[in-house]
Amino acid sequence: MAAILAALALAGCSQPSTAGKGAPLHVLLIPADGGTESGTLADYRPIFAAVGKSAGIDFDLKVAQSYGAVVEAMCNGTADIAFVGPVTYLQASQRGCADLLAVAVKKGQSVYYAGLFARKDSPIRSIADLRGKSVAFGDVNSTSSFVFPVTMLIGAHIDPVKDLGALRLTGSHANSLAALIGKRVDAAALSFDSYDKAVREHVPGATEVKVIARSEAIPYPPIVMASRLPAELKQRLRDGFEGVAKAPGVTPEMIRGYGGAQVDGYDAHFPAARFDAAARKMALLSDDLKGEILKKSAER
Repeated sequence: MAAILAALALAGCSQPSTAGKGAPLHVLLIPADGGTESGTLADYRPIFAAVGKSAGIDFDLKVAQSYGAVVEAMCNGTADIAFVGPVTYLQASQRGCADLLAVAVKKGQSVYYAGLFARKDSPIRSIADLRGKSVAFGDVNSTSSFVFPVTMLIGAHIDPVKDLGALRLTGSHANSLAALIGKRVDAAALSFDSYDKAVREHVPGATEVKVIARSEAIPYPPIVMASRLPAELKQRLRDGFEGVAKAPGVTPEMIRGYGGAQVDGYDAHFPAARFDAAARKMALLSDDLKGEILKKSAER
């Protein structure tokens, strides 16, 4: 079944890459904000256009249908570059498929945060108040809409399977926020970047939401490249991202990151070791626990 789902998720991305043969590099983006082409493509087209202009490289951008589909595409050769979450990067890296390419920098930092949110009119004030409440999470492979929020619950001695009421896996940050605003759940897990984007875009009801818990700092979602790419091409990509903010003809508005937010630039020498904390969080979620969460989420 897993193989069938992966194949379906990769529909439209099944042709092997022709990287290094003069064709555009295939870029696959995780469906961080709703899973639609338009929103996520609008977020990342400016930065890839800027890098392409400065480095003389063409890119073909597509949005995957799931986080897992991005890992499979990197590993089966149908994607050359990907925008991923820290956990998705680690999954691909552990399979020998992906190398770090670049990480966005804003105000001297390359971090973001996961959060648990409730409606302002809710009596929920803290994680402890979530016992018996319904909670929406994003994709099971998402760092900030699943892995870190679940470990936050565990750290507060709340068993996500036994202690929560209904548990919903919506597939994306935006879907979880919509479920919260629509009063289909009592709380929702998503990144602050996704929440800020919803407020920035005047999503109805977004300002009627409050934060009940904030994660520790998480390494910013990276852009990664396939390990199989030629060394010369990898260096051109690193140089392109590292220098993009100062490249001729590139305006500050083109330097975008997660959620379409403007950033200062990209660090193409970001130490892979900084993702070790995310790896430790990922290790806390055993396959058995994830299986139980998936089972619970299917209950109605």
